[in-house]
Amino acid sequence: MTTLTPILTKNWDQPDSFTLAGYERDGGYSALRTALAMEPDAIVQTVKDSGLRGRGGAGFPTGMKWGFLPADSPNPRYLVVNADESEPGTCKDIPLMMANPHVLVEGVIISSYAIKSNHAFIYVRGEVLHVIRRLQQAVRDAYAAGYLGENILGSGYDLELVVHTGAGAYICGEETALLDSLEGYRGQPRLKPPFPAVAGLYGGPTVINNVESIASVPSIVANGADWFTSMGTEKSAGFGIFSLSGHVTRPGQYEAPLGITLRELLDMAGGMRGGRRLKFWTPGGSSTPLFTDEHLDVPLDFESVGAAGSMLGTRALQIFDDTVCVVRAVLRWSEFYAHESCGKCTPCREGTYWYKQLLKRLEAGQGSEEDLDTLLDLSDNILGRSFCALGDGATSPVVSSIKLFRDEYIRHFEQGGCPFDPAKSTLWGGAAV
Repeated sequence: MTTLTPILTKNWDQPDSFTLAGYERDGGYSALRTALAMEPDAIVQTVKDSGLRGRGGAGFPTGMKWGFLPADSPNPRYLVVNADESEPGTCKDIPLMMANPHVLVEGVIISSYAIKSNHAFIYVRGEVLHVIRRLQQAVRDAYAAGYLGENILGSGYDLELVVHTGAGAYICGEETALLDSLEGYRGQPRLKPPFPAVAGLYGGPTVINNVESIASVPSIVANGADWFTSMGTEKSAGFGIFSLSGHVTRPGQYEAPLGITLRELLDMAGGMRGGRRLKFWTPGGSSTPLFTDEHLDVPLDFESVGAAGSMLGTRALQIFDDTVCVVRAVLRWSEFYAHESCGKCTPCREGTYWYKQLLKRLEAGQGSEEDLDTLLDLSDNILGRSFCALGDGATSPVVSSIKLFRDEYIRHFEQGGCPFDPAKSTLWGGAAV
């Protein structure tokens, strides 16, 4: 199946899609009524049977994560929605919450009921004030309608939902750093184990899921696991929002079954902007190894992308044409990672700093081939040795770009400068933008 599957995005074109009335008109909160008539464990099993995998990047089976909560813990259980979308190129959760916040709220209620939690949090990136206000209004409306609070729809189930705003730190997208921030501490990753399922928020068993993962739950409950598995691939079931940005004619959100290819998505998006050639792209944001035009037909599912040498991640497809200097692009990403490193562990703190220094020198044409070896050596000392995945992600564009475009790096210091004319480049800030 290669056609678009508008499910989460089906009512985005309606002027009142974000309102309670607009959501209910399209069948909103009917899945909640279905769920409240089921046993919580039956909902967990339905989500397991659907094959829904986390839409935040890692792709871990959602139902399995729910099943990790210990049955004998005396502490309260919590559901936390990770809405701290900060990965470069990732822009799916923000428009989802903006256009259809109630699908997330309904997903939170059903998911909380399934894991037997009475307190849930949505942790939102602090810079997106317009989204925060819309989400807060949706929560107020849900309380007023009896979908939140005590004795929801007469079921005897109680749930309190809090919208919490972060302070703009990329590291808080890491689930344990998010928990520290939610508890009022500086956002830094925790040592694992114990994992959040055992000792998470306030020391209680905690499930942390991405916005899109939780927002997918109502449709699974309403339509069944078989409906969900009819889309996507055998091991990567269902649909997902693919974010196309960069040098594409019609950038935006394309909701499609997992397993669709970039070639098919580009055809829907009108192809490359200005008819130029595709040079490189990210399949899942800047934390994933780069692909080139040779990977246009790689199915965009977890297994196929992994087998091709990258990761599906958040399906943030950043598209770059042949006017772009790959060294300059990787430098920009590395500057971001150096700035956003929390500084807790040495490999990431020092490694990203030296990435930035070496890449600046190389981009200016003042480096040498020895610098490329140093970058790869740095990467070996960061990968698998940093406290969390930020360090690992920072190595992805560096290592993959040297592997795919080593000749371009060499041209910089052989010619004593960047071989690409900044005035003609369509990279950020270029004259052609």
